[in-house]
Amino acid sequence: MKSTSSIGAVKEKNSQQGLVSLLLISLFSCFLVFFLLFKQTTKDPYIERTLNLSGSIKNGSQLFRMNCVGCHGISAQGLVGPDLNKVTEELNDKKIIVQVVKGLTPPMPSFEMDSQSMADLLSYLHSLNNEE
Repeated sequence: MKSTSSIGAVKEKNSQQGLVSLLLISLFSCFLVFFLLFKQTTKDPYIERTLNLSGSIKNGSQLFRMNCVGCHGISAQGLVGPDLNKVTEELNDKKIIVQVVKGLTPPMPSFEMDSQSMADLLSYLHSLNNEE
């Protein structure tokens, strides 16, 4: 009879450990969701500054030719990196800025550039949609 009660005690202990694990995972998930929602509502000064500037297509084209053609091609048709001719239809400007400055998708590197240069690059990328 002792063995049956020992098995019951082990099952109860495992059940309690499972509940504790589930509770910890739930708390972590709630924290993660809260953090992501909070992060999305906070404004990034760099992004806000960039979006408030008027960019130059000519300067953006020069930046693109110096930094991007090796992976995206001379006419942004895509090589190692994706085709960028419709990127401004697929991603909003904030997402494009984050991608460029953080290099979120390997093998894309991150680029440090001032807000005006980023605004210029965005203007150039928007102009690609009009070149059909």
